[in-house]
Amino acid sequence: MLVVGPIQANCYIVGCERTKEAAVIDPGGDVDKILVALAKDHLRCVRIINTHGHFDHAAGNKRLKEVTGAELIIHRTDAPMIVNQGASGQMWGMKVEDSPPPDHYVEEGDLITFGDISLKVLHTPGHSAGGISLVTDQVVFVGDTLFAGSIGRTDFPGGDYDGLLRNVREKIFPLGDDVVIYPGHGPKTTVGRERQSNPFFARNR
Repeated sequence: MLVVGPIQANCYIVGCERTKEAAVIDPGGDVDKILVALAKDHLRCVRIINTHGHFDHAAGNKRLKEVTGAELIIHRTDAPMIVNQGASGQMWGMKVEDSPPPDHYVEEGDLITFGDISLKVLHTPGHSAGGISLVTDQVVFVGDTLFAGSIGRTDFPGGDYDGLLRNVREKIFPLGDDVVIYPGHGPKTTVGRERQSNPFFARNR
């Protein structure tokens, strides 16, 4: 995990020990830092995955793709956001490069594979209409769907508060209490901890 960009998003590098192929999840900026981390572990980035289309999770797409040649992956619904993310960044007073268009779209149930690793795609809209979560080996990368003790904002275009709560209950919580959650901001947590103590779910049981 690397904390990147001016809004301090979590970027994750998932690498295969045997083949050294890797996926970079949510390169929201500081691409040099990402490249150094890849090089340190002798990893070759072959997939760039955006869990959703907000610029703080995709601002590094262009440069990372130029350097690595990796395939860029996102849910189709959020794709228009990344190719126009420069305008979104300006609204926040930040200079952000537009992303290249995706090479591949994913939907519910798809598998993103590299080396010996497969990430199963769950479509978990709520924070954005095309938000996805990625499941592998007792961990789930949830983007801004769920945080330790909180949830993602739903007041942006495409947000859906009730839908977010429903998707967490129906798709994230059934993964099992021991599954580790890696969110788009802040510390990691577990499914069990959030199911039991996250106030957004305790008060909506």
